[in-house]
This record gives sequence, structure tokens and C-alpha cells, in this order.
Amino acid sequence: MKTFNNKIFIVDDEPLFSTMLSDYLIKQNPYLEVKSFMSGEACLESLFENPDLIILDHYLNSNQSLNISGLEVLSEIKKTKTHPVVVMLSGQDSYYTAAKAIGLGALHYVIKDEEAFEKVGQIVKANI
Repeated sequence: MKTFNNKIFIVDDEPLFSTMLSDYLIKQNPYLEVKSFMSGEACLESLFENPDLIILDHYLNSNQSLNISGLEVLSEIKKTKTHPVVVMLSGQDSYYTAAKAIGLGALHYVIKDEEAFEKVGQIVKANI
């Protein structure tokens, strides 16, 4: 049985979005420890911290072509022993992308729209 440490990683290359989502989650759940990463590589390097849940942007390489994509990060996360819950975020309303993310092990696929924070908040509440 897994012991929860109330740690969430947010992986998004948009700092404003990441900060706003982090603030929203902490306001809803003050006991959470939320850590943000601008790249998938940085997240993967910190997996030893055993987050309970990772909120992962689908399109991480918008600023630098060398960064790996959210789907590649998801695939690497699922190879670990800890198997944290992963929520894939995307600006794309694409069934193909959603199906691929779920197929790789994401628990949910949330579209970045005006309800995204609330949807992510409900997922966090249900899984932490």
C-alpha cells in the first residue's frame, strides 16, 4: 500500500500557467507540497522525491526544440517503481492525443480551458 506524502509536481513550460495552477491547488489544499518544473527532464531528475501526482503538459518543447515531449516524459515516468498518478494537460482538444496519453498511463487528460484548474483540483482531491 502506498503512503501519500501530499507532493505534486507540475510540469509546464509556461511559467504563468504553472504558478497560477500551483497557487490554486495550494489554496484549495493547504497541506499540499507543489513543485513546478519548466521541462520534462527536470521533472525526471526529481522523481526520487516520489510525488503522489504529476500534472504534465503535453507540449513541453514549445520554447526549446531539445526538450522531450510530455508523452515521452509520461513514458519515462511509467518505467519507474513509484508509478505516480499522472494527469496530462493539453491545449489540444484531440481524441488521438488523449487516447495516446491514456494508453501510456495517464489517469486523466485535461484540456487547458477556463475549467482546467477546477478539473485538476477535483482530480487532486480524489487522488491524494
